Amino acid sequence: MSITNEEAIKQLRALMEDVDDSLREPYRNIHQGYPTETLIRFLKARDWNVQKAHKMLLECLEWRTQNEIDKILTKPIVPVDLYRAIRDTQLVGVSGYSKEGLPVIAIGVGLSTYDKASVHYYVQSHIQMNEYRDRVILPSASKKQGRPICTCLKILDMSGLKLSALSQIKLMTAITTIDDLNYPEKTETYYVVNVPYIFSACWKTIKPLLQERTKKKIQVLKGCGKDELLKIMDYESLPHFCRREGSGSGRHISNGTSDNCFSLDNSFHQDLYDYVKQQALLVKGTNAPIRHGSVHVKFPEPDSEGNKIFDTLETEFQKLGNDHKI
Repeated sequence: MSITNEEAIKQLRALMEDVDDSLREPYRNIHQGYPTETLIRFLKARDWNVQKAHKMLLECLEWRTQNEIDKILTKPIVPVDLYRAIRDTQLVGVSGYSKEGLPVIAIGVGLSTYDKASVHYYVQSHIQMNEYRDRVILPSASKKQGRPICTCLKILDMSGLKLSALSQIKLMTAITTIDDLNYPEKTETYYVVNVPYIFSACWKTIKPLLQERTKKKIQVLKGCGKDELLKIMDYESLPHFCRREGSGSGRHISNGTSDNCFSLDNSFHQDLYDYVKQQALLVKGTNAPIRHGSVHVKFPEPDSEGNKIFDTLETEFQKLGNDHKI
């Protein structure tokens, strides 16, 4: 790390020492005992500009306070049948860990339909997975490795990606913006696998719009990516859709459901759901009924770069749709 970067960390740390008392608890929930690594993430997200990183961090803390994000792990999505429907249509899970100890998060981009619940439920579910990752998974990995583990790897499965995905652009924009502004630099590398033509066509248009820092993080792999991914993780940590060529993604392609990391029956989702229910009981008491209904989180506005990317993506999808009709 350069002297300039070290000075930037020092300056941002000094600014955060004067943070308002009402924001100290949210700040502790963000850094989980690793404040320096957290400052570095926000500085990277703002190209090491101290003032911009400080503004971003304060806005993140205020967003957490206004939307009671620190309490979101005490608000289970009930009944369980509704949560199962969300898990079947918002395909995300943890498949294991890399050889360096980073959690491997799998995302079924192509086959996620987001059509069994309201937008607010899907956003609540997404934030709960973020918070569980940051408050439980990463601290546990750090303890096991004996060093700070503050980032993860993501494997994006594009199997089944269709033009109908255009209808999900609004929801994906909200989720991506929440991550960009409030959980910056949490992903070390994105591995894109099982790529259909529609993705390849869009990628050529989108790639030039991305910041250089972001482009370096994205690797589009051949086929299911198995050979490349086995260089950085063991076979047991591969998501089910990467275990053999042509296996595809899907909600049910696996030996049962336990090795399908998208399934509610997978150990990660079972542990997450049990954890949230236990936290709810600790807060409300064992006799208090768990309230039904989604948590309504304010969606932050995407920045100009984000707007440009999503507008371009929407245009490209429409163009492909018109070509398909012709």
